[in-house]
Amino acid sequence: MHEPGHEHHSQTIEFPRETEGLLEARTTELVELADGDEFELEIIPVKKQIGDATVRMLAYNGSVPGPTLKVRQGATITVHVTNHGDVDATVHWHGLRLENRYDGTHDTQAPIPVGESFTYQVHVPDPGAFWYHPHIREDYGQEMGLYGNILATPSEPDYWPPANRELPLTLDDILIEDGQIAAFSESETTHVAMGRFGNVMLVAGEPDLALEAKRGEVVRFYFTNTANTRVFNVTLTGAQMKLVGADAGHYEREELVDEVLLAPSERVVVDVLLPDAGELELQHRTPEHTYRLASIAVVDEQPEQSFADNFPSLRTNRDMAELREHVEPFFKAPPDKSLSFTAEMDMGVPEGVPVVYVCPMHPEVVNDEPGSCPKCGMKLLAQAAEETTYVCPMHPEVTSDKPGRCPKCGMKLLPESVVAAGGEHGHEHHHGHGEEGHGHEHEGHHEHGHHGHGEGEVDEEHGKHGHHGHGHEHHGEHGSHSKHGEVEHGHDTAQGIEWEDDMVEVNRKTTPANMRWKLVDRDTGAENAQIDWTFHVGDQVKLRLVNEMDSDHPMPHPFHVHGAGRFLILARNDVVEPNLVWKDTVLVRTGETVDILLDVTNPGRWMAHCHIAEHHESGMMFSFNVEA
Repeated sequence: MHEPGHEHHSQTIEFPRETEGLLEARTTELVELADGDEFELEIIPVKKQIGDATVRMLAYNGSVPGPTLKVRQGATITVHVTNHGDVDATVHWHGLRLENRYDGTHDTQAPIPVGESFTYQVHVPDPGAFWYHPHIREDYGQEMGLYGNILATPSEPDYWPPANRELPLTLDDILIEDGQIAAFSESETTHVAMGRFGNVMLVAGEPDLALEAKRGEVVRFYFTNTANTRVFNVTLTGAQMKLVGADAGHYEREELVDEVLLAPSERVVVDVLLPDAGELELQHRTPEHTYRLASIAVVDEQPEQSFADNFPSLRTNRDMAELREHVEPFFKAPPDKSLSFTAEMDMGVPEGVPVVYVCPMHPEVVNDEPGSCPKCGMKLLAQAAEETTYVCPMHPEVTSDKPGRCPKCGMKLLPESVVAAGGEHGHEHHHGHGEEGHGHEHEGHHEHGHHGHGEGEVDEEHGKHGHHGHGHEHHGEHGSHSKHGEVEHGHDTAQGIEWEDDMVEVNRKTTPANMRWKLVDRDTGAENAQIDWTFHVGDQVKLRLVNEMDSDHPMPHPFHVHGAGRFLILARNDVVEPNLVWKDTVLVRTGETVDILLDVTNPGRWMAHCHIAEHHESGMMFSFNVEA
């Protein structure tokens, strides 16, 4: 069976990228299934137009995303999966507390060889938005388009507030180079340090999704982050947003928000009131950049029934309020288990020559000795000093074959290659049009279609970033902004999030051989697959997750627990979570400590891992046992 991060071969063989003879990708279907229904799901290669590029992708039933399966809460459906893809496959039913043998990992089933099939019994016990995706070479399959939503409709008729319609939307990015999806090696995962950031944003599989709505409609959006590594911060200009749910259900209290944050694999449920006719933009905002994700044309027609008057009402959900009373003792209780998140990086040292040590994320940090970057904590990487031309970042005409300072401005001279990488980031970031950016600007923001960490000032108002009530972070009142002002660099902010790939060329070269991500049991020292935990059905286990700064590469990690149960976020850095919701994934920011309470309900062997696909494939995972 496949075990992530353990394939190494002498020559690089790439997965196929040709499109000749492939069928065009289809439109995603919504399929409503009743309890006991059966469904055929096929993995096949397709060709898809993304901007100016025609690319080879993999698809469930010929569409990217795959079909949205709408199933009633409590139902069980039978899904027959046939694999006509490029590699052995499983299908993981993300967030569903189903029978262990259908979880879709190498722990629970033999992989499905190309040309063969496997039948899953998919039970849907909880309401909300869930999704399905590969769990073998997840880095490859997800990037190539293998993802789809499961919409679980609540058994309680008033579980959600009233809305005119529901719209599940996947959020993704894809890396396109020279008109093709950037190559993947069959033998090993690359981009292991940062994860594989894309340069084209996709919403519901489209680079320029255009939606329509009626004036006064309330639309329920189910957002799912299917990206390999990118964190999305989503806002809709000109409309009111109400946060109502997350991974596996509704919140303790509904809240009006300006934006919602989603780490890879997380879901957020928001109701949106569209009060006026006109053109709106769905956006992804970071402290340094705003990306257009989709457009919404609101026509001057009223819906048959208006819920606009109900929209300002913010309900408190009794089941979650009662749950808070039940878990109150756990807020101050010591953890039952503790996990550290850390990394070991070994890119080698040039032999027989003098070397300097450089931070690939902060090129101005250059030392004569090994160490860590004082700005981001990352391990400094060695490069040959005698082959280095030093240049002033402010005056590129000033060069030297030795370290020193610029005679014009006094700034420290930096290695030429590092200055170039810091300024260009290895590839230009385009959004939405394949090889061409949008080429239009928003006032106060960098131009759309550029990488977001280049030079230039950041508008103070839009450089702010709030975290609103969805289990990530709270600053004062719900819906308030946390102000960061001017941002010199994404890693210098207090948010602890990698918004972009700031070390493209180094990241591209990282593999499980030179970059090892680790989950460490802080009580025993066991790492990754050596962690040996056993729980019992009915246990409530408090887990402490510590994202260590003392690491060769500190960065945030979305931690996902498979269907052994679901969990509540109890606290972040000892601050009690003010709004409870059932979760299966939590973003643990750089340097952050998060306490969660796992409600154990299902027996079997279950996986827990970082949901940055390249980190998972490098071994940042373990499995634990649940006894009946």
